[in-house]
Amino acid sequence: MRKFREKYFGDADFYKMVFAVAIPIMIQNGITNFVNMLDNIMIGQIGTESMTGVSIVNQILFVYNLCIFGAVSGAGIFTAQYYGQKNTDGIRHTVRFKLLTVTAITALTVLLCVCMGQNLISFYLTGEGSAESIRASLLSGREYMFLMLTGLPFFMITQVYGSTLKECGQTLLPMKAGVVAICINLLFNYLLIYGKFGFPMLGVKGAAVATVLSRVIEMMIIVIATHKNTEKNAFVVGLYRSFAIPSDIVKRITIKGTPLLLNETLWSAGMATLAACYSLKGLHVVAALNISNTICNLFHISFIAMGEAVAIIIGQILGTGDMKRARETDTKIIVFAVLLCTCVAVVMFFTAPLFPDFYNTTEDIKQLAAKLIMISAIFVPQHALLNSLYFTLRSGGKTMLAFFFDSVFIWCVSVVLAFALAKLTSLPILWIYFLIQLADGIKAVIGLILVKKGVWLHNIVE
Repeated sequence: MRKFREKYFGDADFYKMVFAVAIPIMIQNGITNFVNMLDNIMIGQIGTESMTGVSIVNQILFVYNLCIFGAVSGAGIFTAQYYGQKNTDGIRHTVRFKLLTVTAITALTVLLCVCMGQNLISFYLTGEGSAESIRASLLSGREYMFLMLTGLPFFMITQVYGSTLKECGQTLLPMKAGVVAICINLLFNYLLIYGKFGFPMLGVKGAAVATVLSRVIEMMIIVIATHKNTEKNAFVVGLYRSFAIPSDIVKRITIKGTPLLLNETLWSAGMATLAACYSLKGLHVVAALNISNTICNLFHISFIAMGEAVAIIIGQILGTGDMKRARETDTKIIVFAVLLCTCVAVVMFFTAPLFPDFYNTTEDIKQLAAKLIMISAIFVPQHALLNSLYFTLRSGGKTMLAFFFDSVFIWCVSVVLAFALAKLTSLPILWIYFLIQLADGIKAVIGLILVKKGVWLHNIVE
């Protein structure tokens, strides 16, 4: 019993260390998703078509967000291990690599959305629904998309600085900047969506303007604060004097980082395609999924933060070369993540019927959304396990394995299964949604085998 406890559970100092990393991430993500929920409810008060149009654009921009995440994460594996080595020059080179990569991704995204934005939105409007509803949803989506594009440059810079600080163990500044931005977003959502206190009533355009404004402020806070504290953030000294990066570092980051960038791109595109498969069951499904996803994201902060904690803590330990400690620490974090998220799942399941009532939509959409949330709750512990396994593989530079584990699975199993069930069967959306979540259990078994074998135990910055 004692050996079991020592293997799977840590002492008080261990959990203090984990919480020191995870709690600021949870707070930032929690407030972000809470405000996103309020934002979603505010837009939902305008009407179902506006909510549908905005949710479709957010699904498209979700692909961009995860491309940026993949780009900074690829270099971030090296940042965490360089930090474990106290190698400031190495950290500086990874930041430069991140800046160049996200600039290219953002330019391509803006070009794609400007040229093909309407076609991308229309891709989701193929299910059952009146021509008038489809036109209204398309118009709302177009208005929202083109304003949101102006905020992408500010978002990308924030992600570069925020990810680097987190990889260096500093999670408080990104949290504080995020909280301020969230408050600005919420305030101006209220003022500009509804036209309160003399402000113009802009509807969905007001929601986009508020988001862009909040991103500008968040970027200013995090960049200025980082550059003011050069003692703690030595990597910013001379950061912009040159963008020259040693060729061997570029080669290593590219080899390890490209699979991550491809993974996040293909995984997010896979999620967007899944949503399109579900939408084949009707526009009411798009609206219900929008509500469900918004609420679920509020609860999912638990396993997302624990996954990031794995990446940061295990990455730093691997940088020191202590493989035994890395394995022991990883096992304890994974067990803790699953237990924590099981408690979250119970709360989520029993509160699911409460949230859809805040939306100004039809009763059938509310009931469908509540049932989707309950199904999601059942699988939260599974998501916690999958997320922790993914970040474990990634922390040791096993990015190609992570690529197959994540995006190859979603395209070859989840998307194919969802399309077949939605197009070729008469199964209701709830059963289709349940079966897609259940299929992820295959991935969990594969991930457990890989992590147990220790294929991820590597120092990649030696």
